[in-house]
Amino acid sequence: MPGASVICLIWLFSDGFDWARVGAMNHAKYWFRYLCSCLAGLILLDVAADGAAPEETEARRSDRDWWSLQVLSDVSLPDLPDAPPAWRSNPIDRYVIARLIAEGLEPNPPADRRALIRRIAYDLTGLPPTPEEVAAFVHDSDARAYEKLVDRLLSSPHYGERWGRHWLDVIRFGESRGFERNEIVRDAWPFRDYVIDSFNQDKPFDDFIVEHLAGDVIGRDRPDVEIGSAFMTIGPYDDVGNQDAVAAANTRAATVDDMVTATSGAFLGLTINCARCHDHKFDPIPTEDYYRLKAAFDGVSHGSRVLATRAEREHLDALKGPMLQKREALAKARSALEKEILDRSGAAASMDLGQRPPPSASRTEEQWVPVEARYVRMSVLSQSDNPGSGVGARMDEFEVWTGGDAPRNVALASGGAGVSGVAGAEAKDFDGAYSVELVNDGKYGARWFVGNPPVLTVTLPRIETIERAVFSHDRMTESNSPIAGLGPMVTEYEIEVSMDGVSWMKVADSTGRRPYNAALARRRALRTATGGEQVELDRLEMEIAAVDAGIRKMPALPTAWMGNYHQPDGPTRVFHGGDPMKPGAPVLPASLQVFQGGLDSYELPADAPEGERRLALARWIANDGNALTLRVLVNRVWHYHFGTGIVDTPSDFGFLGGRPTHPELLDWLAHRLLQHGWRLKDLHRDILLSQTYRQSSGFRAEAAQKDADSRLLWRFPSRRLSAEEARDTLLAVAGKLDKRQGGPGFRLYEYKQDNVATYVPLDRPGPETYRRAVYHHNARASVVDILSDLDLPDNAFAAPHRASTTTPLQTLTLLNNRFVIDMAEGLCERVSASVPGSPEESVRRAYSLAFQREPEDVEVMAGATLITTHGLRAFCRAVLNANELIYLE
Repeated sequence: MPGASVICLIWLFSDGFDWARVGAMNHAKYWFRYLCSCLAGLILLDVAADGAAPEETEARRSDRDWWSLQVLSDVSLPDLPDAPPAWRSNPIDRYVIARLIAEGLEPNPPADRRALIRRIAYDLTGLPPTPEEVAAFVHDSDARAYEKLVDRLLSSPHYGERWGRHWLDVIRFGESRGFERNEIVRDAWPFRDYVIDSFNQDKPFDDFIVEHLAGDVIGRDRPDVEIGSAFMTIGPYDDVGNQDAVAAANTRAATVDDMVTATSGAFLGLTINCARCHDHKFDPIPTEDYYRLKAAFDGVSHGSRVLATRAEREHLDALKGPMLQKREALAKARSALEKEILDRSGAAASMDLGQRPPPSASRTEEQWVPVEARYVRMSVLSQSDNPGSGVGARMDEFEVWTGGDAPRNVALASGGAGVSGVAGAEAKDFDGAYSVELVNDGKYGARWFVGNPPVLTVTLPRIETIERAVFSHDRMTESNSPIAGLGPMVTEYEIEVSMDGVSWMKVADSTGRRPYNAALARRRALRTATGGEQVELDRLEMEIAAVDAGIRKMPALPTAWMGNYHQPDGPTRVFHGGDPMKPGAPVLPASLQVFQGGLDSYELPADAPEGERRLALARWIANDGNALTLRVLVNRVWHYHFGTGIVDTPSDFGFLGGRPTHPELLDWLAHRLLQHGWRLKDLHRDILLSQTYRQSSGFRAEAAQKDADSRLLWRFPSRRLSAEEARDTLLAVAGKLDKRQGGPGFRLYEYKQDNVATYVPLDRPGPETYRRAVYHHNARASVVDILSDLDLPDNAFAAPHRASTTTPLQTLTLLNNRFVIDMAEGLCERVSASVPGSPEESVRRAYSLAFQREPEDVEVMAGATLITTHGLRAFCRAVLNANELIYLE
């Protein structure tokens, strides 16, 4: 099957392709990989149809007796008369050693204490142990020294930061919307803090799952629970919008698909999304099952909403109540007075006021008796979206013309004229994008965004005799109204001239034109108010404005990006071929139909309340009888302890996923998790106290010939630090790490936003960025110095297993990146402050801080020579570039 193999390789290497360079965004990469998967599947099916033996055909896909879909087995511990005594007490060790013996392998001896404390400190907290902690553990003669170390690290608040980061990988957590616009999301951080806190509290994971899918249902007015439901909407979200009904329907279908995919992958380890267009090609999942799960999410939409307790809501309502009542009374008085004026004028709704046509988006011209002037001023009184203000209007050109047989536009910048006016918007990634200078550059298309005050002043290079002005919103169009998406146009205005810029004379205005719309007609009619009526209107407006200002000053309730909910309009239907424009038969909100016993299914009526759908799904997934959820969860824990899970595809327990190396151990761990009440810390303890975990990482050639990747765990797999661990380590070793927890994240980029977002990496991050990397505001499709270079995954997708590459760019970054140089300076200061003595002592102190060990004599000599020749800073820079700093044994 070479064709399928080639396509699968293309799929894998698509991770390394620079999609942004070719102008594609995250969804392009998704659909490319999806297409590759489909093509590979079709090739495999064709091969199966072309004469393959019946038993081979059956092996090309799973059915309902697939191993991961079965109830947990009643495991029994293997009998191990030939196993080393130390490997007989812990059930984990018994399963591992039984497989090693069967394969003719022997385990490694225990790791030394320094290697062990570094291993477990990074494993549980993501931070290096201090030299003092290492020394205390190495010299602790208590037989329970290691057990005490495990308990201390599990109770550390840094545990939640480390293991919460793992979970954020699994569930595609990101703090920007992704896709073309990729706007930043400023209030997603409460969910990140919730995840960290939940791990630190050792919250039962079944509760954690239910909160992810229905936290708003079970935790109304309990922010610490309600925030969990942000899980559904913290993935990428296409917010571009589309006027085309077909495109809008497809966008919505893709949005809900992200929720289905995230849920099935994170909790069930199944690629249910592959059944969106047809029955799953490899797993026993009919397309109806996809839509049964989809029904749970049909009422979920993206966005922020208030996250507060009932007491906080009631307190704010009590503060606002009197002011809102006052505003309502003032607004009624204003409406009554306006009605009286309009009734008297008889012109409230008339569109016939004025003799000339209304202003046009393409070209509006005003003429007057020729007059000498040096200055021309236009006051924008209203715009097409707001009859009460001209702020926000757009103008692409403003021209001032002389008379005679050869009229000239004397307002052009190329002729020496200048303009002034406030821009109502700023594009940080494009200087002058909306500036007032655009109105006299002689070019059409780019527009001035009218700011506050909405006044344009043109200074002519000399006194001229002028007789008309021409302005436009979009000179390139023939439309009288603004083109959708280009903003509002000027609709009411006054034009004045001056010789000195102090004394002004009005030469034209819009009052002789018919109103642009009914709202402007009403506004004009109100101008017929008598003097006393106008005074009263002004007073009411001022009082309403004062009340509004007081309300705005009140502290707003906190919000979080956790979605909004509505009852679906109708039944969920199967989309033929995944096309929402081809709806088929309706399906009910229900569980998957693939499990064989041990788990009760559910089915709800078509009109079931939106929240009940998600709650039923959550409880079904987190049911004690759901063996798949348990297997997937314990496998993730094993994966993060050993670098590879018992199943090496953590989010795919289907036919295309890996097979368990130790199936009995996997089920024993699942049973054990149930015994622990779904709490992970006790499961960590079971694993960490095993001989399997405590053995050394030493390499043995004869063992590697049989098991090169140590999948059978004859040694502990060594690893490089993750991107976050590496950055946190540099900060910790330099003495610069800010260990503040929670709250809004820091940014290693400058955020610039116009219609789309731009993330510009900081050249020199300052101390405000020296927090742990888990608190970085991780925007999608942004490049973040050392983190990106050390394989921080793209959070446009779930990352259940991180890549660990070795590239020249990583070496160059660690050697030359400004952040690393600053950390080397910090280490230099730290060493100098503690040992102001000889170069040899400086070497010993630096090794203690960075590697938590004493240097060997040859290392002391080489380091001292480097310090003497090139200085302590150069030596510290070399220390931070040592492999030993970022590799664990």
